[in-house]
Amino acid sequence: MTMRTDVEHFSCTLKDGIATVKLDRPDRKNPLTFDSYAELRDWFRDLVYADDVNAVVFASNGGNFSSGGDVHDIIGPLTKMSMKELLTFTRMTGDLVKAIVNCGKPVIAAVDGVCVGAGAIIAMCCDLRIATPAAKCAFLFTRVGLAGCDMGACAILPRIIGQGRAAELLYTGRSMTAEEGAAWGFYNKLVDAPALETEAHALAVRIASGPNFANMMTKTMLAQEWSMSIEQAIEAEAQAQAICMQTADFERAYTAFVSKEKPVFEGT
Repeated sequence: MTMRTDVEHFSCTLKDGIATVKLDRPDRKNPLTFDSYAELRDWFRDLVYADDVNAVVFASNGGNFSSGGDVHDIIGPLTKMSMKELLTFTRMTGDLVKAIVNCGKPVIAAVDGVCVGAGAIIAMCCDLRIATPAAKCAFLFTRVGLAGCDMGACAILPRIIGQGRAAELLYTGRSMTAEEGAAWGFYNKLVDAPALETEAHALAVRIASGPNFANMMTKTMLAQEWSMSIEQAIEAEAQAQAICMQTADFERAYTAFVSKEKPVFEGT
């Protein structure tokens, strides 16, 4: 399957196996709408079947990552919905997180400026995060009268930065500075703003030049082993590795090593 780039509610480009997606309302700091939530969910769901994408960069736009749910397009209408309608919405937002986690491709968030609310969640559920010193990330749900447990935050964030730090951010809704994010392990790296997308793309290329079937297996295990015992995880990894040992990339690596050459992986 060839991945589509003719999307309507965000921007998407594809070059040399790297897809770059951006929320495309820089004048409003890239808020999410009902439509962009749904289209992003469907796009990441389809990514599982795309043979022409090996990694994704979820980039900032106009100096900001995302201001979260649009106050006028989402927050206002939510105050008038029934419980059934609200649950349909909250399940849809959670489905976007599940789609990113289960898309089978490494996803790198390139975070600049405002990264709050649902924008912070999107960055959180990516595999890797690179940010600028100006990045301000806030899980500000309590500041609008909601619980901090939104879109998997209480499950995923503590695994990245620790229970106590996650609890503070989720209870208070305060911004995590870029320096805190780097020190706590939320960000893998801080870079200057002009280099942000270039650095994220370079990391995506480096990962995508590896064995992409095995990368998919690594991402799958990283997600699934959260709910496994140590014994279950070891067995699951034994099975995953045995499957990877049947790929041509494994043989390519051996042949290259014997020949004292760098392996060229093909994802099969």
